[in-house]
Amino acid sequence: MLLIDIDACIGCGLCEANCAFDAIHVVDGIAEVNENCTLCGGCVDVCEAGALKIEGREREEKDGLAAWSGIWVYAECRHGRVAPVTFELLGAGRRLADLKKVPLSAVLLTDQAGDIPALLISYGADQVYVVEDQALADFTDEAYGNALEDLARQYRPEVILAGATAIGRSFIPRVATSLKTGLTADCTQLDIQPEDGALLQTRPAFGGNIMATIACPNTRPQMATVRPLVMKALAADPARTGAVINCRIAPERLQSRVKVRNFVALEGDQVNLNEADIVVSGGRGLEGEKGFALIAELAHLLDGAVAASRAAVDSGWIPYPHQVGQTGKTVSPKVYIACGISGAIQHLVGMQSADTIIAINRDPHAPIFDVATYGVVGDVFEILPKLIEKIKQARTSSI
Repeated sequence: MLLIDIDACIGCGLCEANCAFDAIHVVDGIAEVNENCTLCGGCVDVCEAGALKIEGREREEKDGLAAWSGIWVYAECRHGRVAPVTFELLGAGRRLADLKKVPLSAVLLTDQAGDIPALLISYGADQVYVVEDQALADFTDEAYGNALEDLARQYRPEVILAGATAIGRSFIPRVATSLKTGLTADCTQLDIQPEDGALLQTRPAFGGNIMATIACPNTRPQMATVRPLVMKALAADPARTGAVINCRIAPERLQSRVKVRNFVALEGDQVNLNEADIVVSGGRGLEGEKGFALIAELAHLLDGAVAASRAAVDSGWIPYPHQVGQTGKTVSPKVYIACGISGAIQHLVGMQSADTIIAINRDPHAPIFDVATYGVVGDVFEILPKLIEKIKQARTSSI
């Protein structure tokens, strides 16, 4: 909450002039705030009279930022299966924790923990906070959000990381709002600021045209969601040991107004883009659905998956589930073959962590070549048929 000291306010108008959300106005010589306020703190920083304060900052001044310590990773788990992004975050969190010389903890909210805590420890966690309750059998924003909020208030971690998955994007903002702290969504890089140990959170901004690095200097915990497949998981070490801390959340905090009636697992024979070792992707240069027929044939021969840029999806040549990039999926295959894709930053953020990138484009100055391991300058309609024929010949000769 933004607090205004009417006795100190001099009605100078600096707060109104510097508010990007039209949330504060000077009325009859006194600043007044409306519902547009996002608690960004811009008005507080420019108020020369010291008449504006944020309630969250008051709390931190009282308790001290030093009271918050440790790196937490939310261990996303559904129906006994740990989401792969959890292991990626434990790898990133391990590095951050070592830099700050603090413990790395995983938070597991589930109805049945089983061997999962030991698994999380093997991937880098020093300790695992476990809330095991039947009310957590199915995910709901209220129950999961309240549980994580209560744990954070009790143990005070300095950093909370979660995957930018459907679940993470759903309830982590609720937790940040309840804790009156900041949240950076869809991060692609995390680091520690040497000067003060603050978490540096990098994400695409302005439609992906720039990469913004964001810090949260005044409130704790510092919270971020991270896109799957942009961080690297550590190799599991079954010999690692750690502490398992069983926690209890008040039953009324685990109640939800949303009731899950049924869970239906998705079935299908399509290769999951996130799990494919080889991804063949097409862009605007394929010029239509016929071009994607070549892509599909090549992917089939390589036992890979078909992907696309946003331009191809927007043109209606291929369905949205195949889209890779900032507004689509993030992939990290062993081989990514980009055909007729220029390489806009919005697409690169979704595939640049691939082990090997092969780019085919007729424009020698296309940005895709800046990240490509191997580049082929030429017409995809000439190159792909020849490549497909060579692969067929190689397979025939090996039989």
